Formats: sequence, C-alpha cells, structure tokens
Amino acid sequence: MLRPIVLYPDSRLKMKSKSVTEFGPELKELAADMTETMRNANGVGLAAIQIGEPIRMMVMDEHYDQEDRGESQVLFNPEILEEEGSETTEEGCLSIPDVREEVERSFKIKVRYQNLEGKEQVSEYAGLLARCVLHEIDHMNGQLFIQKVPAVKRLFLKKQLDQLKKNFKEAVPL
Repeated sequence: MLRPIVLYPDSRLKMKSKSVTEFGPELKELAADMTETMRNANGVGLAAIQIGEPIRMMVMDEHYDQEDRGESQVLFNPEILEEEGSETTEEGCLSIPDVREEVERSFKIKVRYQNLEGKEQVSEYAGLLARCVLHEIDHMNGQLFIQKVPAVKRLFLKKQLDQLKKNFKEAVPL
C-alpha cells in the first residue's frame, strides 16, 4: 500500500526515531508498504519517519539499477561500524522534492543492523548504497541532507526551501 511521504518542513522530519525492539508481522507489512512507496517515488532508500513512523527502520533498493529489482533490503537499528574514503556527489531526498545538492559522505561503510526477523547482521556498502544508508540514518536522527550542505551553498537553496515551506503552510493550515 502506498503511504504519503512526509514533506519538508514537517516537524516530524526533525524527530529522533526510536529503536525497534519487537519484530512481528506488522513490520513486514510496513516494509512492503515502504518499498512500494519508495519505488513509486523513484527512490533508492526510505526511512520510516518519512512516512510518519518514528522508528529506526529503513528500506533500500540494492538493485535499483536493474529491471527486476526483487525485494528491497530492510535494516532496523542500523549502526555504522566503519567508514572509509570520501565522495562528494549530488544528493536528493523524497521528503524535499526537486532539491538536489552536492554532499560529502563516506564512500564505503560497514554497518550493523537487524533484519526483519530481528537477527543481527553486518554488511558493507560502497558508493550510492553507502550514501543511501548514511542518508537514511540521518533521517532517523532527525537530520536532513540540506544540513550537510555548506552554509554558502545553502543560501542558493533558500528560494526553493522557502517555496516548499509556503506550499506546506497552504496544504496544512495552522
């Protein structure tokens, strides 16, 4: 089932997500909904908070570049164990439509997380997938990629961000 994506500047995007401690069938359903929502929006990753669920959960399309993508990967309570290298490349966010900017992130990471059954796993990712995991962990910590953009460059984004704020106020009257 498609879920609405929480859009900037919704205050939920600033929330810190809570750890997942109980694993049950409802999380499998949530993972399926998140995957459908992410793919429908042409995303590579999606954090649960982006659909209004304040839990430390993300889905990621490991095979984003293949026609038959199969199942997405689901990570609960991800924790970065190691980071290597650095890469600056353009990044965007499903919660901040049409805004893209270059962001520096680690090129390679090792991450510990729990899978859908609650079993601990350790995986390594590089390039876009490493960037995706780091981006979604930022969401779980209440941070947005635009906060990683240098202040001078953020000035150039101000007009776009102000328009998103205006659209948000019109859609959600106070």
